[in-house]
Amino acid sequence: MCGITGIFDTRSKRDIDRAVLHRMNESQIHRGPDEGGTHVEPGVGLGHRRLSIIDLSTGQQPLYNEDNSVCVVFNGEIYNYQELIPELQALGHVFHTRSDTEVIVHAWEAWGESCVDRFRGMFAFALWDRNRETLFLARDRLGVKPLFYALLDDGTFLFGSELKSLLAHGGLKRDIDPCAVEEYFALGYVAEPRSIFKQALKLPPASTLLVRRGQPVGTPREYWDVRFTLDNPISDADAQAELTHRLEESIKLRMISEVPLGAFLSGGVDSSAVVALMAGLSQKPVNTCSIGFSDPAFNESEFAKMVADRYQTNHHLDIVESDDFDLIDTLARLYDEPYADSSAIPTYRVCQLARKHVTVALSGDGGDESFGGYRRYRLHMMEEKMRSALPLGLRRPLFGALGKLYPKADWAPRIFRAKTTFEGMARNSVEAYFHSVSILRAPMRDLLFSTQFKSALGGYDALTVFTDHAAKADTTDPLALIQYLDLKTYLIGDINTKVDRASMAHSLEVREPLMDHKLVEWLATLPSTLKIRGQEGKYLLKKSMEPHLPNDVLYRPKMGFSVPLARWFRGPLKTRVQESILGSRLADTGWFNRDYLQKLVTDHNNGSRDYSASIWTILMFEAFLRNVMEQGEAA
Repeated sequence: MCGITGIFDTRSKRDIDRAVLHRMNESQIHRGPDEGGTHVEPGVGLGHRRLSIIDLSTGQQPLYNEDNSVCVVFNGEIYNYQELIPELQALGHVFHTRSDTEVIVHAWEAWGESCVDRFRGMFAFALWDRNRETLFLARDRLGVKPLFYALLDDGTFLFGSELKSLLAHGGLKRDIDPCAVEEYFALGYVAEPRSIFKQALKLPPASTLLVRRGQPVGTPREYWDVRFTLDNPISDADAQAELTHRLEESIKLRMISEVPLGAFLSGGVDSSAVVALMAGLSQKPVNTCSIGFSDPAFNESEFAKMVADRYQTNHHLDIVESDDFDLIDTLARLYDEPYADSSAIPTYRVCQLARKHVTVALSGDGGDESFGGYRRYRLHMMEEKMRSALPLGLRRPLFGALGKLYPKADWAPRIFRAKTTFEGMARNSVEAYFHSVSILRAPMRDLLFSTQFKSALGGYDALTVFTDHAAKADTTDPLALIQYLDLKTYLIGDINTKVDRASMAHSLEVREPLMDHKLVEWLATLPSTLKIRGQEGKYLLKKSMEPHLPNDVLYRPKMGFSVPLARWFRGPLKTRVQESILGSRLADTGWFNRDYLQKLVTDHNNGSRDYSASIWTILMFEAFLRNVMEQGEAA
């Protein structure tokens, strides 16, 4: 895994300031501590920080073709590179390394922009072709690896693996995009293609961007999308056998490494399945890493130990104190833009633990989205049955009124917490799902934001993120639709962002066998009844893993990778919450309604409501202002 960055003059061939390029490159040294390299020629500068994984001796970057006219900087892994090398050699290309990076250079020469169609892996790369005066950027299909870019007012084009490399240039304006703020408070992250800054964008997953000197910078081109056809007539037994085979193939590809390799083991179904199949493919015991919590309500380590014992792995367990909240400022600096998933804390810790023992770790990320594992999927399906019984014209006024009148009863047994259900019933499917996953839902955001900020939004609603994706989903199946939405939003903006930054902070490469695009494509052909059957999520995965894993691991309630926010905010973080949320920093923006901020804090502290997720989201926004905006101004 690596960090890439660069500068391209889109108008002429002005000299690249080597000191600036070096500063941009070194801002990402955590992504690649082993080596650093740059390429500079008139009007172009490329930078690379390397974490050596494959071809340790000759895989340095930037890497060139035979006559040095094509140059690439690359972050990620092309897992099928060994298949592509002989094909490219047959076309006359000469290889000087054994690295997957060189495949990109020759694939560009052979197939041009469509080279990405041939790659199987996680990647973000930038390629400079001197003869065509063209810069080519690409990102993998499921957005595992990040890529930011910006066009400055003077025609300078910047790119980098993290926003901090663009900020290190010094020319990027730190003007915050109000629409990005709206998305953040709804979703907990800024959704692609926006970044928190108006001038910077994220290259969307499964997209490429051509930038040619002397021409305007265009829009990204999408080269792949997943289609939920649900038309595979396969039997349950054959689907189980096929899934096991496909998982083994995906995992085997991701076990190619010249450095120590292992896996995360949370005790959940996804990571346990990866470890079980890894053990069958490995001649040596698998290295596994788990995080346990001193609070038993959040501790899954006993289930991880069941799997570790069964497969006799080299198991490493760290117990994290339940009050492990000293990472707030570290996380704010790490993510460069507001990010509100509190599971970033244990993710950071498990990456920290893993790096003591391995350089590459396989994870179970992506399983919930493709196999139908989230509890919210089952709740949505139940609501869909009710929605289908009444037309929207009748539901909207009836349940809309009930949703407003019914009290929010966080303290009550779940059966009596009907407010969210009523609100969902008053909406169409996409609106209801967006409502269910929002951290601060629309009525809360309306109360949170000031009149001044609403004016700056100009009517923009983060719901647009979901409606735009839903328009391309090409499915009427209720489960497939929300799986598609999660693959386009939550998986990329939340899960992949969290794992990339947390792992790269410790110079650890994390690989994702459950996000193999061929596996995702195949799963999208299967009927939804193989994903959720009755009240059982991940039906197919669990049935397939019954020969490999204990029932206590497969069929216990899903716990999640969470931390005790509610208790923190009423206890050890109470003063910090008061100072951060009710202090001058948020007030000075003019964007927030202080009376509503006070109400959130007061109602949470007295126990009448659980506003922990909302408070954490606001707290992390304040930490972003303090650690990124103010520190940048000081620099």
